[in-house]
Amino acid sequence: MALWRARRAVSVDELASRTGISPGRIADLEGGREWVDRRRDLAALAGALRLDAAELTGQPYPPAGGEHTLVRSVAFELRRELAETGGAQPTGSVEDLDARTERVLAAEAAGDEHALALALPGLIRLGDTVARTAPAAARQWAAELRVRGHVAAAGLLRRVGYRDLAWMLLHRARPGGPEPVPVLVEEVRLLIDMGLPEFALARAERAEDAIGDGDLPLLAAVANAAAGQRETAERLLRQAAGRARDARERSAVTAACVQAAAEAGAWDEVIEHARSADLDALESAGRARVLVTAASAHARLGQDERAAALLARAEALAPLRVRLAPFARELLAVLPVRVGDPGTAATVRRIAQRAGMR
Repeated sequence: MALWRARRAVSVDELASRTGISPGRIADLEGGREWVDRRRDLAALAGALRLDAAELTGQPYPPAGGEHTLVRSVAFELRRELAETGGAQPTGSVEDLDARTERVLAAEAAGDEHALALALPGLIRLGDTVARTAPAAARQWAAELRVRGHVAAAGLLRRVGYRDLAWMLLHRARPGGPEPVPVLVEEVRLLIDMGLPEFALARAERAEDAIGDGDLPLLAAVANAAAGQRETAERLLRQAAGRARDARERSAVTAACVQAAAEAGAWDEVIEHARSADLDALESAGRARVLVTAASAHARLGQDERAAALLARAEALAPLRVRLAPFARELLAVLPVRVGDPGTAATVRRIAQRAGMR
């Protein structure tokens, strides 16, 4: 942030005026004494400096280790698919495509970015081929599987910082008719991650006729919270809780409550929701996200040892997903100098080293 502020010839006071963030906090952010853990603040800072939010989080990060290097290389492989300059087309049936898609979706739910990077380029190629060659009776099934593969690839690109490629892949996923719901949902996620909650809400409204439950209302609640519309966010979350049919859906609502409270800066509520969440009902990636958010809330309240413990639990569940998450990396940057217990501080430093930060 300090580098970009100097490039833009913007003073601390001027940046504070543009963002509503105090000059003291901006100085602490630039000095590494503070951290950003709300998309609203990230969007305000990026907008004031005329940047994409990814520029302030350092994405895509320099690779640390072989698995991260392979995850980074997926951008090249998928860019080649977009340019349609790949080699021989694969052969396979709709059943083959279905089995490989299910494995990719399982890796996504587990937060296994390495497995996704290994599987997605081949899945995109196979999906294109099968969608063209499937028998008429299986053509719709093949088209839906192709969309799911494209959306999974766009999600990985979003998380590792290649958002332009994510947009292109989502555009490529559209079959020419009505926009598939998974594409709409991933576009909302992408806009939220880019710090553009108002655009995310507009996108969600366009999709309201297509979906009445599932992920979209929860994402709309998080986007409303990020846009400063807390009452609307809470109303949407109450409605989603009333529709929840089982433990998994109730836990998904609670996880969204955690995210919405974090976007509103309500750290006590973040901790309360995280404690009430049935983490066992969530997939590993969802559990890790709740734990990282709760860790940030504990750190905000000065409970640094607890924050470090939660961050370590999250990294054990979904290592690369956590190490590549911007808000987790922000915590990894500040916790080692704040944690009093030497053993806990050493644990955080080891995670930071694995993330390529030390």
